[in-house]
Amino acid sequence: MKLLILDGNSVINRAYFGVKPLTTREGLYTHAIYGFLNILERMEKEEQPEAICVAFDLHGPTFRHEKYEGYKANRHGMPEELAQQMPIMKDVLRAMNIPIYECQGWEADDVIGTVGRICSNNDWECVVVTGDRDSLQLIDENVHVKLVISKPGQTNATLYTEEKFREEYGFEPKKLIDLKALMGDSSDNIPGVAGVGPKTAKDLLAKFGSLDGVYAHLDDPSIRPKLREKLEAGRDMAYLSYDLATIRPEAPIDFAPRDAIVQPYNRPALYELFQKLEFVRLIDRYGLRGAAAEATQSEMVPKLASLPKCDSMPEGVAECALYLAEDGSMGLAWEGGVCTLTPMEVSMASLHLENKTLILHDCKTAMHRLTELGLNFGTCVFDTALAAYDLNPSQSDYPVSKLATTFLGRSIEDGDAAACAEAVWLLRPILERELQSGGMEKLYRDMELPLCTVLFRMEQRGISIDRKQLEQFGVMLSQRIADCESLIFSYSDGPFNINSTRQLGELLFDKLGLPPVKKTKTGYSTNAEVLEKLRSKHPIIPAIMDYRMLTKLKSTYADGLIKEIREDGRIHTTFQNLVTATGRLSSTEPNLQNIPVRTDLGAEIRKMFVPKEGCVLVDADYSQIELRVLSHIADDKVMQEAFCSGADIHTATAAQVFGVSPQDVTPLQRRHAKAVNFGIVYGISEFSLAEDIGVSRYEARAYIDNYLSNYRGVRAYMKQVVADARVTGFTQTLYGRRRYIPELSSSNFNIRSGAERIALNTPIQGTAADIIKLAMIKVENALQENFPDAKLLLQVHDELIVECPEKIAQEVADLVSREMANVADLKVPLIAEAKSGKSWYEAK
Repeated sequence: MKLLILDGNSVINRAYFGVKPLTTREGLYTHAIYGFLNILERMEKEEQPEAICVAFDLHGPTFRHEKYEGYKANRHGMPEELAQQMPIMKDVLRAMNIPIYECQGWEADDVIGTVGRICSNNDWECVVVTGDRDSLQLIDENVHVKLVISKPGQTNATLYTEEKFREEYGFEPKKLIDLKALMGDSSDNIPGVAGVGPKTAKDLLAKFGSLDGVYAHLDDPSIRPKLREKLEAGRDMAYLSYDLATIRPEAPIDFAPRDAIVQPYNRPALYELFQKLEFVRLIDRYGLRGAAAEATQSEMVPKLASLPKCDSMPEGVAECALYLAEDGSMGLAWEGGVCTLTPMEVSMASLHLENKTLILHDCKTAMHRLTELGLNFGTCVFDTALAAYDLNPSQSDYPVSKLATTFLGRSIEDGDAAACAEAVWLLRPILERELQSGGMEKLYRDMELPLCTVLFRMEQRGISIDRKQLEQFGVMLSQRIADCESLIFSYSDGPFNINSTRQLGELLFDKLGLPPVKKTKTGYSTNAEVLEKLRSKHPIIPAIMDYRMLTKLKSTYADGLIKEIREDGRIHTTFQNLVTATGRLSSTEPNLQNIPVRTDLGAEIRKMFVPKEGCVLVDADYSQIELRVLSHIADDKVMQEAFCSGADIHTATAAQVFGVSPQDVTPLQRRHAKAVNFGIVYGISEFSLAEDIGVSRYEARAYIDNYLSNYRGVRAYMKQVVADARVTGFTQTLYGRRRYIPELSSSNFNIRSGAERIALNTPIQGTAADIIKLAMIKVENALQENFPDAKLLLQVHDELIVECPEKIAQEVADLVSREMANVADLKVPLIAEAKSGKSWYEAK
């Protein structure tokens, strides 16, 4: 029989620091609990124990503190974000019927040691799960330790047996106490012998076997005189440290291995807790959907009556919720009931959806699916996924099941078409109230919802691409890649795998003797940053950089785009409108927003995007929209004056920062000013700026200080926006789009600093994203009204691409520029420059 015991404080600490911060809608941190449960689940799968329990520390001094006042004196207090999760973590374990053992005046290590001893006495195997190496001293033939090491995005676990421990340390596990007695332990503030480090301590133990053995042989000639002096002076501390480091398996706990045998969960209680924590995926993973009926409904969600089940929807229904499940079945819900149609019934039914207003979930996707089914449909008046995204854009996804759990207190399956349609119907009024109370109803009504139809049409239209030209481009790239390989192999004295980091590192740093820039646990780093620093050190480096650029162009674009061409000769990207936390759109399958433009060869790809016969492409691009938004939001008069006068903002900034007249600004000064301008928007540090423009940190700091002393409105904004976000817990755009930033209250400096940068740049980035969204709606409507043969095809960051007949190209360009420029009333002009051409490259 096997028992698994988790060192609760150690595991939850690893989870806290190893998982990206997560919060509920109410701001409760949950990531430590989530990470703990993931580790627990993994350990169960790997070890297959018959029994499980968890040991925790209790607040208050232990007998070790009484022996040594400095014990653990250097420990920082538990972060508040973790402390608030601890009692809930214990509630979760209780709901899982996993026993918790803790003992006042004793540490969890002692409790674990006691559990291990009792297991051994009862011929049970015991596996200790911990991130603390102290527990390795407990290892014997029955007790093993699973050492968990977590870092962001990754958790590794190593099982230590007696054999594994000896292999790594060179002595038996119990001697770990002797090792700590000699070298001390900074994490627990165990002093050890002053001046004796890990290597010396290991050497002493290897020779003399134990702490007692070391002190019995102080006169041994192999011990250096200075080391002997240290050992003699530190004798008392060594034995005190031995005492402090020893885990005492005699804690007064009431434990028997059979008490921890795995039991069925208290499903209603666990469901309630996961609901509160918004662990929708875990509800599914733990099979708790059926527990909804058993659970007492939370007071935080409304008690809504279920709609009656019907065989079909009456013909006179004017408004309904519609949900298409993955299996092709359709759920319909209306005021009087809910019904399900099988895929066969969907194909045969006369639904007359074109005469109804619809409530949908992810309406853009739903529109595509209805179109594929050959069904005409009416106007979508509400999108539950879109509303949930606007309310909390930092969530990873917005399935109906998750919203039903959060807002309705119901547990449903995403594959249950009728249940999902009913949930969508019931969610609408609740989400509408949430939007209104958050000040986002206008954002949703005037921008987000109408944009879905625009995006649907754009995705349907696609953009034409010249297949033949793209194929020729791929052939050319293949030849250049082959040339690069030959050049690289000539320097390496033979072929090797250029894409292997290990092989490339060995060549560059071992064989060719280049100075290593960065080492990782697995060897030398050869990333782009490293190669850039080595560019001038050897001619092989530029060849490798070219090889990487060319292979990326070929795989992603020359080969990748050809695969995406549909039967109509066009590429149809998907615009993701429920993903980014700032409100920006992203593009996938394929991503047309990252077509390279900074290299001549990369820019060539835009030549392959062409209009249909008799048409041209019109490309309109906002000029420096984020800086214009910054000047408006910060109400910076100096920056506003530069924009209003038509001056080049980077030249104007360079003149301010370097104290010269605009006509005397050098190209280098303008480039540096440009880096500062855009860096300020993203909260750039002096270190990052120095790296970006190749100056010292002192110079970079001076640039930033000069910038902020001249643009005082920006300086005041930078302070105020972060301060406001700390008070409210969120930051927002000019249009009311919110982004919640709970990390602002984090006790972790790096997390808090990152949150401050988010608070600083989200209003700028988000407002720019809102403006381009409004521009898309205005341009689409204006084109439909004035030039119906002109079609909006793409949005790429701050530019819009329209396809139109060549004879009306100038009129369309003027209309697009005008609509984009007049979409927002800022204190500085919005400038949108439009050009046309026979390819995206020509129009850009």
